[in-house]
Amino acid sequence: MNPFELKAGRPGSAFQNWASLYPKAYCKDETDAYTKVRIILMGGAEYEAVWFSHQFHRHCNNNDIRRQLAVSRRVEQQQQHQLACLKPTNETQLETTITYEQLAVDLTAILAQREPDPYVVKALNFALLEDFDHLYRYADLLEMEQGVRAEQLVGCYTEIMPGRPTIAHHRHPMDSVRRPCNFKQADLLTMLDTCTITAAEQQTMNYYMNLCGFYHNDLGRQLYQEIGMVEEDHVSQYGALLDPNCTWLENLLLHEYNECYLYWSCYETETDPMVKKVWEQNFEAEVSHLHQAANLLKEHENKEWQQVLPQGEFPELLRFAPQKEYLRKVLQSTVDLTADGEDYSPVDDLAQDALFFTYQDAVNGEDVCQVPSHRIINEYQKQNGEDYRFQEGEHPVPALADRKKDNACLGRVPGASKEGQG
Repeated sequence: MNPFELKAGRPGSAFQNWASLYPKAYCKDETDAYTKVRIILMGGAEYEAVWFSHQFHRHCNNNDIRRQLAVSRRVEQQQQHQLACLKPTNETQLETTITYEQLAVDLTAILAQREPDPYVVKALNFALLEDFDHLYRYADLLEMEQGVRAEQLVGCYTEIMPGRPTIAHHRHPMDSVRRPCNFKQADLLTMLDTCTITAAEQQTMNYYMNLCGFYHNDLGRQLYQEIGMVEEDHVSQYGALLDPNCTWLENLLLHEYNECYLYWSCYETETDPMVKKVWEQNFEAEVSHLHQAANLLKEHENKEWQQVLPQGEFPELLRFAPQKEYLRKVLQSTVDLTADGEDYSPVDDLAQDALFFTYQDAVNGEDVCQVPSHRIINEYQKQNGEDYRFQEGEHPVPALADRKKDNACLGRVPGASKEGQG
């Protein structure tokens, strides 16, 4: 599939009426988990498109370009609202959160295994173990407060057990900066992967930061606050991988191409007929936006789209499937890593005056029992004797195997990777 070879309609022809903007919601108890994952993914892609367009609009002094951006941005905003309303009213904030984390886990694992750039793979694997732990923390809160077992929500596609403990995710912001990719030399998959994961993590950060204050009790509010700050770290990391040398119009073309690619991937893999029609409708709208972006690039920078993208044909499509074996492998080999400047190092290898330890002392202090992500597991264990997990075998990391004690040292305290220390 090459979207540049398709006939494109006018961007304004995709405006939707109120009936289309408020579709029939999915059934939370019957809809496949990966359908819900795709809906959140594309909501994130649309938010990124709208936000990027606003920033472009504010940094552009050509009103002809700004008017065209305004038209396509309105369509993108309508698509974002449409996708948000596919969520049913009886799905709780915490249930939706489980799907957000399942998306983060399985999407990151899929991208890491296909990504050709080794440095990007390291970044993906690093954040993967942290989102995996977030899923576990939220799942315990969900079962403790609502009696809902998260394995039902994830369709048993994704295991739920500790990853790198969330308490170890709190790092100095200077350690969030990565080396940017050079898109002029990069594989198309690298361009798409970095754009996709940035949009997805940004959507998660926004969800947690905006809804933090609306949770019904203090412990839940504090957990959203804590993990929301980690998601900001992830957005900084992934955003740093994007090529800062691309022009606004080159970036616009890449955004629209990535949306076309993602919508086509969703359309080709969707199992829900109603949602499949949404993917088809939005794909057609994005093709028109892509052609518009190519025309603007040609008119204002005298560049063909081929000078920005290495090919027009879509690479392998994004297909959601269980990633359990890969996750276990990454857990076993990298759970004790932390960010160290622009790279990653085992906590044992950090200097005593490393920024990581300085920030840990400032944020977590000496009384780690007050850290929300740790308190939630402790409280669950106190009430039930052991934590809630959904795992299909022994935990691959011995230090995380004890279901009666939450490990608050692994990835944070030198020497804690040894079995039995927690």
